[in-house]
Amino acid sequence: MPRFVQAMPVLPDVYAEDPILRSWLQRLLGDEGFTNAEGPLKALATEVMGPLRAAHVDAEAHPPVLHRYDGWGGRVDRVEVSAGWERQRVAAAEHAVVAMPYLPDARERWGARARVVQHALLHLYSPESATFSCPVAMADGAAALLSRSDVDSGVRDSWLPRLLATDSAVAITSGQWMTESQGGSDVGRATTMALPAADGSWRIQGEKWFCSAIDSAMAVALARPRGAGGGSRSLVPFLIPRYAADSPLAGFTTAPDSPAPGVLLHRLKEKLGTRAVPTAEVGLHDAYALPVGNPDGGGLARMMTLVVITRLHNAAAAAAGMRRGLAYATAYARVRSVAGGRLADNPLHRTTLATLAVEAQAAFALAAHAFALLGRVEVDGDSSAEAELRLVAPLAKLTTGKLAVSSASEHLECFGGAGYVEDTGIPRMLRDAQVLPIWEGTTNVLAVDVLRALAHDPTAGTAFIARLDEATAQASALLIGGAVDGLRAARFFLMDALPAATADPRDEKVLAGARHLALTMGYALALALLVEHAAATNDEATKVAAELWGRSRLTADETAVDAHRTFDILCG
Repeated sequence: MPRFVQAMPVLPDVYAEDPILRSWLQRLLGDEGFTNAEGPLKALATEVMGPLRAAHVDAEAHPPVLHRYDGWGGRVDRVEVSAGWERQRVAAAEHAVVAMPYLPDARERWGARARVVQHALLHLYSPESATFSCPVAMADGAAALLSRSDVDSGVRDSWLPRLLATDSAVAITSGQWMTESQGGSDVGRATTMALPAADGSWRIQGEKWFCSAIDSAMAVALARPRGAGGGSRSLVPFLIPRYAADSPLAGFTTAPDSPAPGVLLHRLKEKLGTRAVPTAEVGLHDAYALPVGNPDGGGLARMMTLVVITRLHNAAAAAAGMRRGLAYATAYARVRSVAGGRLADNPLHRTTLATLAVEAQAAFALAAHAFALLGRVEVDGDSSAEAELRLVAPLAKLTTGKLAVSSASEHLECFGGAGYVEDTGIPRMLRDAQVLPIWEGTTNVLAVDVLRALAHDPTAGTAFIARLDEATAQASALLIGGAVDGLRAARFFLMDALPAATADPRDEKVLAGARHLALTMGYALALALLVEHAAATNDEATKVAAELWGRSRLTADETAVDAHRTFDILCG
């Protein structure tokens, strides 16, 4: 008897066969904007399904290696990365994954909606980039930081064009060196010190514990100027060149790709996931640095420009991974036979996949909305969008991060034993998803940020309730009963919880319930966004998703039978 070998599923076209992405783009960009975006998106999708998928596999199979010494015993701290990682770097530059929202022709073509196009690029690129989406996120954050008007023009002009270059021979990425072992997310405990030098530059001394994409040409690091007070508010972002080529402290005989003087790599991190990303512990010993903005004050507020960007990238990566994992699990269900029939015809499995499709839609809605808000802030100077983004950024990040991990676990289970075997590449989805609720703030840290946002703007809670009320009216008109019930349930809870949080975010009861409050707000906002999209487009899949999401997440109603019956709509 011949040995059975399971046929590999035919993987879908990541752009043409993603109706959710296309539906949102059509609505947010309009007909002309959508037509203009299709060329760049199709070009990237073609690469994702070919050379970039192969590069992703290569980078995962050949993780980075730190070579501390050369053959003669000289300290070199050279990080060897794979050809696949380098291929991902080239693609990110050539497809303007970072640069898109900053390019003059993109802003002329799409205006504030250039960020919407960027989000679509990330949606296609991130899931199979070997997590090169990490340096992409940090490069975008650094670009936004350097674009601020309060940053020295000499610093901006020297580094921003390189971050935004679409020529891969010129383009660079950035790291982000914030955390220290004694503080972690409590950056106020940072001990890294900045000392002014005679030439106007600074020297940095300290230890940074988790420095991702250490092969990047620069990093933005938080440090405390000598003589400044304690706590987080006196911290300042500094730009630190990573290589000798960009450090004036390096001698003429130093190889350009050697580490900048004073930058010492202790070790690369052994991580649960994101193994292709070279992440290091770094010692700084009088390393050359330039202040990003005024070193005498306002540094943490400036740094939040970068953090908001990276949090939105985190949400985009979560939603994109959920969508790609669902596409693969669905394709497998259509070729896998169990108990005499295809998995895709089994009511129980159909329910599982349909439920995952609903969660992917909700995550996408949050990420897409956040990027749209960001564009309005950057291009239009929209103060209402800025106020809303202050609350939406942590909500989108924390909600999508938790959804991504639970979804990835289900995606693995959909493949049975094959989902647990490294050769298939499927286990990586779960390992990599787990970083999403951690990087740029754990769920609890972000829940506290939600409390801060509510306290910062006493009208934020009222505006949030008003959005739910408007969405309730829309859902009622569309006869989406589950959405109506879910929105009303969320409103009932939030009518008491929001005023309490706004009045005293440090109250014991408020703090203890901050995670529940934030997740309820995240679920409710996702539902409102789904309803708004359904009202604008009459999209049947979005209507179904709003119905099932409202019932499952906000009223704890059983949705199994309806999920099974709507499988073809949600996963077709």
